[in-house]
Amino acid sequence: MLNRRLLAGAVALVAATFLLTAGTFYYLLQSWTGDAVGAVKLFRVIQQVKARYVEDVPVETLMNGAIKGAVGALGDPHSVYLDKRMYREFLIETEGSFSGVGIVIGVKDKVLTVVSPIEGTPGDKAGIKSGDQIVKIDGHDTKDLALDEAVSKIRGPEGTKVTLTIRRGQDTKDYDLTRSNIQLKTVTGKMLPGNIAYIRLSMFNEQTGADFARKYQELEQQGMKAIVLDLRDNPGGLLSESVKVAGKLVPRGPIVSVVQRNGQREVHSSYLDAVKYPLAVLVNGGSASASEIVAGAVQDTGAGTLVGVKTYGKGSVQTIMGLGDNTAVKLTIAKYYTPKDRSINGIGIEPDVKVEPPSDKDTSGKDPQLDKAVEILKAKIK
Repeated sequence: MLNRRLLAGAVALVAATFLLTAGTFYYLLQSWTGDAVGAVKLFRVIQQVKARYVEDVPVETLMNGAIKGAVGALGDPHSVYLDKRMYREFLIETEGSFSGVGIVIGVKDKVLTVVSPIEGTPGDKAGIKSGDQIVKIDGHDTKDLALDEAVSKIRGPEGTKVTLTIRRGQDTKDYDLTRSNIQLKTVTGKMLPGNIAYIRLSMFNEQTGADFARKYQELEQQGMKAIVLDLRDNPGGLLSESVKVAGKLVPRGPIVSVVQRNGQREVHSSYLDAVKYPLAVLVNGGSASASEIVAGAVQDTGAGTLVGVKTYGKGSVQTIMGLGDNTAVKLTIAKYYTPKDRSINGIGIEPDVKVEPPSDKDTSGKDPQLDKAVEILKAKIK
C-alpha cells in the first residue's frame, strides 16, 4: 500500500507541472491507489496549490511533502521518509562515523526518548542517560516531531552547539552540548580476573560482526574461560550483524525469524556445533532492536544467562528503499521473533537475573550488574 501511495504522490506532482493531461493523470492515479474519491481530491489540491497559492512552490517541496505525508500516515515512528540530507546522515552512521552529540534516540509512548548514549561522546560525558525524554531541541518543542527530523536537528557540523531540554522523572534540565565527530567503534573488550572475557558492543554497524569475531579470537588466545557480553545501552542497528554475533554464541538452530505481513518467514540460523564457553549477557532499557535479537537468542536457546533489567522492546525490522535521487524511505516491513517464537515488540525481554543499576547518587563506581554476571560465570567455570 505504501508503494502505491508513493507512486501516487510522484504522479500528482508531475501533473502539477502540467506534463500530463487531467484525464491521463486521473486514470493513472486511480489505477494505482484504487481510490477514485481520493484520486480526485489529491488532484484538486495539487491543481489549486499550483494555480492559486500566494507564492510559487518548488515541485521538489511538494514532492517531499507528499511522500512524507504518505509515510507519516502509517503512524509508525520507525517508518520515515529520508530526504537528501537525512539519507546522507543515515548512511554515514551505518558506515561508522558522523558529527553529532552521540546519543541514539527513539520514540517511546509518543515521546522522543534517549535509547542510549554512545560511550565517550558529548552526550555521554554530559550525563544524558537511557530513558531520558527530550522535550525541546534548541528551545523548540519536540511534540509531534518526526524521529528522523529530530535526529537531523541534533546533528550538525563539528564544533557547533545544540541545547537539549531533558526530562528525567519529574525534573527538567537544559544540556548545552558541543557537537563532535563521533567515531563508532562498536566493539571493545578485555580480560577480567579468572580468565573471564568482557566484550562490550555499543551498537551494530557494518563492522560489528567482523570486529566481534576478531576480539573473540584475541581473548580466546589469551585463555578465556567464560564471556560477559555487555549489550547495555546498545540501541541495535543492522540485523545481519546481530546474526553474525549470535552465531558465535548460540548453538545450531534458529537465531531469529523475520515474518512479513503475508506470513512469509525468513529464518536466520546459527551453525555453531555447541556452546563453547559459559556466557552472561548484560541488558537494560537501552538494549534495543538488534541487541534484543542477540539477547533473545541467548535466552531462548539456554546459551547463557541474561543479567540486568528489562530491554527496550523494539521487535520490528526496517528496510531502506532508495528512490533514485539520493532520497529513500525507511519502512517497517516485518516483525522478528525469537527462537521460541516470541514477539518482543513493545514488550521487551525480562532478564533471567534481575539486577538494578546503581542509583545516580552512587559515586562508588561499582557495577552491580557486571559483578553479578561475573559471580554467575565463576560458578560455571570448570
